Amino acid sequence: MTQVNKKVLIIGGAGYVGCRLSDALAAKGYDVTVFDLFIYGDDVFESRDINIVKGDLRNLELVKTAIDNQDYVIHLACISNDPSFDLNPLLGKSINLDAFVPILDACESSNVKRFVYASSSSVYGVKSEANVHEKMSLEPLTDYSRFKAQCENLLLNHSSGFEKVIIRPATVCGYSKRQRLDLVVNILTNLAYNKGEITIFGGNQLRPNIHIDDMVRAYILLLESDRSSIHMETFNAGYENMSVDSIADAVKGAVGDHVKVLNVDSNDNRSYHISSRKIYETLGFQTNFTVQDAINDLVNAFKNNKLADPLNNKMFINVKRMQEINLQ
Repeated sequence: MTQVNKKVLIIGGAGYVGCRLSDALAAKGYDVTVFDLFIYGDDVFESRDINIVKGDLRNLELVKTAIDNQDYVIHLACISNDPSFDLNPLLGKSINLDAFVPILDACESSNVKRFVYASSSSVYGVKSEANVHEKMSLEPLTDYSRFKAQCENLLLNHSSGFEKVIIRPATVCGYSKRQRLDLVVNILTNLAYNKGEITIFGGNQLRPNIHIDDMVRAYILLLESDRSSIHMETFNAGYENMSVDSIADAVKGAVGDHVKVLNVDSNDNRSYHISSRKIYETLGFQTNFTVQDAINDLVNAFKNNKLADPLNNKMFINVKRMQEINLQ
């Protein structure tokens, strides 16, 4: 598939992953438009060749205008974790669920060719099986993950003729100009480097992770793969299912032996883990980067003062930023 001059709209393209994806697609020659509220700042892109639409995805007329004449739509935007969702459940529902079908309808009216939906590996809930694959039942535990599962169903059953593909990412880690420090690897690296101390609740729980650069590569692959490989398909995307203790050990190894690791007993021993075998066997996707690479990238960002006041800056913590601006 030739990507040059193809038009792609990224809804939520100024987010943690979105800004990196937007830059990568612009570098490949795509005509990139980003639709976003930009509540975490405007200076998030390296490229100057990105079209900007600043707005709320609940503003359907603005959404329709942005979608018009696009070849592809990648839908990343959401209230993106449980604490942020719990802050205002009605807001979360309006953005994560209620706005979804109107966006699909607008894509159909505008003759969009392909729609990529960013779901979440949290839709599986907690499974005892070692390899949690795409054919397993969905047992989401929170409204955030329930609405992700519902949107998957709405997409696959939508009457439109455009190509549809769903991706269920693991927890992303690493450095971005629109940094998040409320994700497990990033949290621990921030605390280790800037505080010298990590507190672990439990520690044996597994968490699936994926380096941000690999996550970007996965989205691009979904744009560029043949219809026969991706249409109506769902793919997990992850790399390492690591215990929280193992992540802490890797962080301490990167930052230094002076880092104190405090273990606290926890009643929440839920483990999340996924298999990414399908995306490898179907699309040939293999990760190129490790959790250790993500930790090293963050350490370098801290050393080079790329992240201002990382222990206190609310821009890096979704729920704190939403509280600060009272997003409604």
